[in-house]
Amino acid sequence: MNKYIYALVLCCFFLSCDKKNKEEVAIDEIPMEIKVERFDKVFFETKPKDLDKIKKEFPFFFPPGNEDAVWLDKMQDPLWRELYTEVQKKYPDFEPVKSKLEVLFKHIKYHFPKTETPKVITVISEMDYNNKVIYADSLVIISLEMYLGKEHKFYQFPKYIKQNFEENQIMADVVSSFYKRKASPVMAKNLLSKMIDSGKELYFKDVLLPEYSDADKMGYTKEQIEWCDQNESYMWRYFIEKEMLYSDDQKLMPRFINPAPFSKFYLEIDNETPGQVGGWIGWQIVRSYMKNNEVSLQQLVGTSAKEIFEKSKYKPRK
Repeated sequence: MNKYIYALVLCCFFLSCDKKNKEEVAIDEIPMEIKVERFDKVFFETKPKDLDKIKKEFPFFFPPGNEDAVWLDKMQDPLWRELYTEVQKKYPDFEPVKSKLEVLFKHIKYHFPKTETPKVITVISEMDYNNKVIYADSLVIISLEMYLGKEHKFYQFPKYIKQNFEENQIMADVVSSFYKRKASPVMAKNLLSKMIDSGKELYFKDVLLPEYSDADKMGYTKEQIEWCDQNESYMWRYFIEKEMLYSDDQKLMPRFINPAPFSKFYLEIDNETPGQVGGWIGWQIVRSYMKNNEVSLQQLVGTSAKEIFEKSKYKPRK
C-alpha cells in the first residue's frame, strides 16, 4: 500500500513538473520587444530654447496651466540637475532593466493575452513613493529617482519606506500597478476583504515574478518574512479571537494593511513585527485558494473575497 501511495505521489509530482516546464517554454517563446524612452535624459539634456520640441513629443507630461517658466526653472535648477546626475550614475544603461521588463511582460502576455505591449518611459519626478511606477495599458512610467538604493543620501524617509527604493523593486512595483489596473476597487470595507485584495496583488507576483523571493515580493527583509512564517498561527488566532475579520472599523487598515514600521496588535511583540501583516495573511489565504481550486489568474481578479475565503481551506501553519 505504501509503495502504491509513493508511486502515485511521484507520478503527480512529475506531471506537475511537466506542466510547469511546458508553461515556461510557452512563455519563453512569446515574442516581446519593449521600447524604452528616457524622458529623464531628454528633458535634462535639452537646451532651454528647445523646450517646445519636448512639449510636442511628450504632451502628456506638460499639462495645461503651467507656464514655460516652471519647466525652464526645473531644467536649470542645481538640485534637480544633481538628482539627474545621480540617476545617470545608477542607470547609465537601462538595458538590464529593459531585459527584465521583457521577461515580465512575456509572463503577463501569457496570462493576459489581450494585454498590449506597453512603451516604457523613464522620468525623474517628485519622489512620490506612492506612485513609483504607473501602468496605464499602453504606457509604463518609471520614476527612476525612487530606485537609487535605500542608503542614498537624497532619501529622507523612514527606514520601512526607503528599504524598497532598490532596483529590484522596479519589477515588483510594475506588477503592483498592473494588478491595480486590472482589479476593481474593493467596495467592502471589512478587514478580510482588504487582506484578500492585498493577497491577490501578492499572488500576481508569485505568478509573474517566479524568481523573486517572498521578501522581495512583499517588500520585507528576510527577517521580517521569517517572523511572519513563525507567527502565522498566532496572528490568525488574534484576528479570530478579536472578531476583526468582518469588522468595518477603518482604524484596522493602518494597523494591519497600510505600510507602517510595525503592525499594531497592542502587545509587547509589536516592535518585533513588520507592517502590513494583514496583507501577508491575505496572501496565504489566496495561495491556499489557488492551490485547492482550478482558477486562472484572470478569474482570480474578479473573484470575491468571500468566495476566496470560503473555498480556500486555509489553515495557518503551526
